[in-house]
Amino acid sequence: MNDSNFPLCSLLTYSKKLHLSTLGLPEATTTIKLVQMDYTATQSGFRQQPNMRQRNSSMDGSEGSQLFEDTSRAAPGTQAGYSSNQQAGPQAAGFPGQSILSDPMSNLAMAYGSSLASQGREMVDKNLDRFLPISKLKYYFAVDTVYVGKKLGLLVFPYMHENWEVSYQQDTPVAPRFDVNAPDLYIPSMSFITYVLVAGLALGTQNKFSPELLGVQASSALVWLIMEVLAVLLSLYLVTVNTDLTTIDLLAFSGYKYVGMIIGVVAGLMFGRPAYYLSLLWCCAAIFVFMIRTLRLKLLSEAAAEGRLVRGTRNQLRMYLTMSIAAAQPIFMYWLTYHLVR
Repeated sequence: MNDSNFPLCSLLTYSKKLHLSTLGLPEATTTIKLVQMDYTATQSGFRQQPNMRQRNSSMDGSEGSQLFEDTSRAAPGTQAGYSSNQQAGPQAAGFPGQSILSDPMSNLAMAYGSSLASQGREMVDKNLDRFLPISKLKYYFAVDTVYVGKKLGLLVFPYMHENWEVSYQQDTPVAPRFDVNAPDLYIPSMSFITYVLVAGLALGTQNKFSPELLGVQASSALVWLIMEVLAVLLSLYLVTVNTDLTTIDLLAFSGYKYVGMIIGVVAGLMFGRPAYYLSLLWCCAAIFVFMIRTLRLKLLSEAAAEGRLVRGTRNQLRMYLTMSIAAAQPIFMYWLTYHLVR
């Protein structure tokens, strides 16, 4: 042991003896094994070098005194092999769906499923078109702003209108936006919704509004409309009238009366009950004239449509039926609105 390290070693021995003496243990019976440490003075201080390092000095080399194997210094061939295997792994393994898609049985099942889906779609479209003709409904909603304005004016003031015939193009009626005489479903549907809203407003002014009562008002109006259309269809069947009127046409003509009902209720809410009666009377007369001039071209014979005298029992029945349909409109208008104005 060097002389420069002696004070430190003596200090350690003295501290041990002092500690044993304080504990009351005899020094002779106590054996303390100190690990011999070599302290070598360097420029930065002391560096500890245990004897185990000296014993294993012969093992210095590639392994040294490391507890674990250093894998960071792998050979270039090992790293290249690992990366090549990592890149080739997904390509060699592939994805699971590839084997399924390449299976002939799976392709056959997919083709069979697609054929079943197409057949089901065709069946649904065929049955839906039988009960609810979607293609025909598009015709009744082919309107624009100009048509709506002209049609509303015709419903309120039909007395000056002369030509009531529907225009045709290659045996097909033109769209409503090109002919004001063509029936549509836009005005009846919007008028029905507006009538329900105005009815709710009228009930609110009477302190009677409730969601249930508003639903009853809307459902009752819809039921009366359906009953009216069914009654007309039954009458046409009993009279055996050959006409091009369809159920949608009758629904459109029967729905035009909601325009006059809205005018009557709004006038009553703004100006009182006398204004309701006056406006409703005007609208009832207008819808009566409108229905007569429109339906006579559909129900009466060509001679009656040209203004000549109607003769024959069948033509008289058609004339009575036309007038009955027109006269039923004011009755429904008053029945569905009289309780909304007080």
